[in-house]
Amino acid sequence: MSLDNLSIALLIAPRGTEESEFVEPKKALEQAGANVTVIGLESGTAETNNNDLDPGGRYSVDKCFAEVSADRFDGLVIPGGSVGADKLRGSQEAVAFVRAFFDAGKPVGAICHAPWLLVEAGVLSGRTVTSFPTVRTDIENAGGKWVDEEVTVDEGLVTSRKPDDLPAFCEKLIEEFAEGRHLPRGAKT
Repeated sequence: MSLDNLSIALLIAPRGTEESEFVEPKKALEQAGANVTVIGLESGTAETNNNDLDPGGRYSVDKCFAEVSADRFDGLVIPGGSVGADKLRGSQEAVAFVRAFFDAGKPVGAICHAPWLLVEAGVLSGRTVTSFPTVRTDIENAGGKWVDEEVTVDEGLVTSRKPDDLPAFCEKLIEEFAEGRHLPRGAKT
């Protein structure tokens, strides 16, 4: 499946994003032909980690939230990592950026602890999602239905539980991004 000429936003926290959940989707999307822009809270570089404890790599941040608009992108990927996801959900700019994708019906992928950002954006009501198990109560309190599955797709929202689920997550991301927009919730056909 080809994503030629699609522009995808990939979020990263200054520190604490799970390395594999950042690297693997980026690689899969680029191999499918997408143009991936790394967006963070700060310019320069960001440091990932492995299993929330061990240092990962350093990656360039292409743009900060203040420099971009969701209108410029065809889809969004939010990697997990409990520290990174928590930092991102604490940013009003990041939360507004994420909400704009849902308002426009654009596909979004979130893995592991990344649904915390979806909770903060108020976009989970009535949606079926999965995540790292410790995020379950937050999702349910936000009106979402939590399931324990390798990958779940709900109207353009692709979610997975953990790094072991990355092959299925990346495959479904590419499918949903190729499919394109979904009607925003509540929109009339």
